[in-house]
Amino acid sequence: MYVPKRKPLFRKDMRTTNPYGVAGMLAIIILLVMVLRSLNQGEITPMFMPTPTPTRTLASYAEEGSVYFGAGDLEKAIEAYQQAVALDPNDAQLRAELARILVYSSTRATNDQQRIDRLEEALAMANSAVELAEEDSTVRAVRAFALNWLAGNQTTPEEKTALLTQAEQEAIYAIQLDNQNMLALAYYSEILVDQQKWIQAEQNAREAAARAPDIMDVHRIYGYALESLGNYSQAINEYKEAVHINPNMTFIYLRIGANYRRIQQFDAALEYFAKAANINEQLGVKDSIPYFSIATTYTQMGEFFPAGLNARKGLAYSPDNADAYGRLGIVYTRSRNYEGAILTFKCAVQGCTAEESCEVRQCDPETEPDVIVQGLPLSAGTVDYYLAYGSVLAAMHRPVNGYCEEGMDILAAVKADYSSDPIIMQNVIESETICRNYGYN
Repeated sequence: MYVPKRKPLFRKDMRTTNPYGVAGMLAIIILLVMVLRSLNQGEITPMFMPTPTPTRTLASYAEEGSVYFGAGDLEKAIEAYQQAVALDPNDAQLRAELARILVYSSTRATNDQQRIDRLEEALAMANSAVELAEEDSTVRAVRAFALNWLAGNQTTPEEKTALLTQAEQEAIYAIQLDNQNMLALAYYSEILVDQQKWIQAEQNAREAAARAPDIMDVHRIYGYALESLGNYSQAINEYKEAVHINPNMTFIYLRIGANYRRIQQFDAALEYFAKAANINEQLGVKDSIPYFSIATTYTQMGEFFPAGLNARKGLAYSPDNADAYGRLGIVYTRSRNYEGAILTFKCAVQGCTAEESCEVRQCDPETEPDVIVQGLPLSAGTVDYYLAYGSVLAAMHRPVNGYCEEGMDILAAVKADYSSDPIIMQNVIESETICRNYGYN
């Protein structure tokens, strides 16, 4: 039987038609090997594969920041806007909004220096926004806002006046650029309050709130203007409008509580201070101020035991924070616990050892860590502690304890920096008189 021969797989004529030749085929093989090795080492990403993390857009960061601000989580709002600014560093509006939130976040600082640092950060951001958009009304308005709040934290009247003047000029320019900008008008009103131009401030703030009822800032500032005029009930209503728009702005709840306290509606005051404390708990913010506000309210009600409990609870949140000791000292003074106030004020003003701070906090030294407290320098935010400390030392002086020697030094420091303040000087003179009667000069 005939069986045909099998044809070779590669005939001679097929080999001769290879367009690459032997050298070309070797080059292709080597190239493929290199590509495969790069893929295995991650040096080349295959086509159509998703990226390891999705790329965030500018709008998503800005939206996230806005949501966090509305929820009252100011630090996360700041982080989101910082990311947005990093993506588009030339967007002046983003920088202005970040500056605005930075200003508001200063309300959660635990001492003067932290507050000033945050406000200076806000002003720097506002300045950079102005450099990008000099003729933008809102950008100018936010810069005025930052300048004004920074002015409120200055030590000397000269520094405060200079910053207030800059803030006023900036706000007026913002309004000139756009006279329909109610945010600019509101910030101008706040500056007028701080310049003690209360009637004009109230008129402008009222107009801003009527024409821009959906902006938290304008209601907050209208409440501030009304409060400055002693219209506490109306101020409460405007502050409530502000927290209706931004429900978790705890410092506004504190203003509501303070105004209720002024009209001696103590239960309502305690309710709003407690709301601020509860919001902070939900946000994970360890802020002692609501508890000191509660303590002050109980003190005014003559209930000193709950006052002391709440003050110490506030101190427990920040046992190394000298400002918290100063607040506790004020509560002790108002409740006439002068002996307890002396060591407490010492921690605030001069600083104190771990043993002394533990005594003030009524801690258990066996289970709680040592806490050394650094005293606060004399400033606009601490002068009340210095003055109260000097006054208590004078009042509690006896020949055996020599309190007046230290008290006169404290009072001298206050007198050197605040000789132009008649109310402070009246208290200084009264305390100095007590010590002079004991022979101290």
